[in-house]
Amino acid sequence: MNRISTLIITLMLALPSGAHAASYIKIDGSSTVYPITEAVAEEFQKSNHDIRVTVGISGTGGGFKKFCRGETDISDASRPIKASEVALCKEGAIEYIEIPIAYDGLAVVVNPENSWASTITTAELKAIWEPAAQGVIMRWNQIRPEWPNEPIALFGPGTDSGTYDYFTEAINGKTGASRGDYTSSEDDNILVHGVASNKYALGYFGLAYYEENKDDLKLVAVDSGKGGVLPSADTVNNGTYSPLSRPLFIYVAKVAMKKPEIKSFVDFYIKNATQLSEEVGYVALPDNLIMMASERFQEQKTGSIFKGATIGVSIADLMSKK
Repeated sequence: MNRISTLIITLMLALPSGAHAASYIKIDGSSTVYPITEAVAEEFQKSNHDIRVTVGISGTGGGFKKFCRGETDISDASRPIKASEVALCKEGAIEYIEIPIAYDGLAVVVNPENSWASTITTAELKAIWEPAAQGVIMRWNQIRPEWPNEPIALFGPGTDSGTYDYFTEAINGKTGASRGDYTSSEDDNILVHGVASNKYALGYFGLAYYEENKDDLKLVAVDSGKGGVLPSADTVNNGTYSPLSRPLFIYVAKVAMKKPEIKSFVDFYIKNATQLSEEVGYVALPDNLIMMASERFQEQKTGSIFKGATIGVSIADLMSKK
């Protein structure tokens, strides 16, 4: 027996009993949903030491690409699956169960030294972020004359992000319609750092990232015609923080349900979504929606409840019809 073979056998014998047979659950997708899924994974693994849960953050779109190729078991998503992604999953023979797990508000934020922008209208947000603004709307006083004659440093999600998709549809009227001359990233922590480091910055991302970094950021109220409203558990849940409130999801591959550890993990996720989503800064779904989500999962109902537009659509109404 050569030295390399001896070393391999020695290392295998040194592993804890059963360590080489650990099961893996692969998850990827939305950076917005990541804090919830990561919290669920940590709690789940405390009583399931032989199961390893990996959670990536390649963005909602990037996550669906992997999911529809069969590379992951579960996909985190901060928006419903798109028609193009439905087709991609069909091509890959991937059936899926869509499960809403929490609500979120998209936070519009500025630097704490910003003393002028406490409220911004949806029309002003469009003026800043629409495609026609690229290279044209470059300074704060172009939005309101009384605001500083200083350049706006913009930070926002990348094009693979569900937050990008939702914001562009809600504010600019079309998914993916956005200026491109801004600092983008699928990692919200990079956006947080960018806004926190520049007095003249403005950005948007999931509310939980604001809550986690509120000492370094200033939240801006959004006025859609009835006065400025700040995102919070109450305003997101009652719909007054409009149009920047949205549901968050996980998508579970039906084929993965053949693995008992996957079913056990998703059961655990649904049962603990209320507590853990609140702990990491999101808005819990009402009990009746959690029950509907659980029933949908147990019955393994595949496909999406969403058809066409998603802005302002009630998931309670949609789920009750399915």
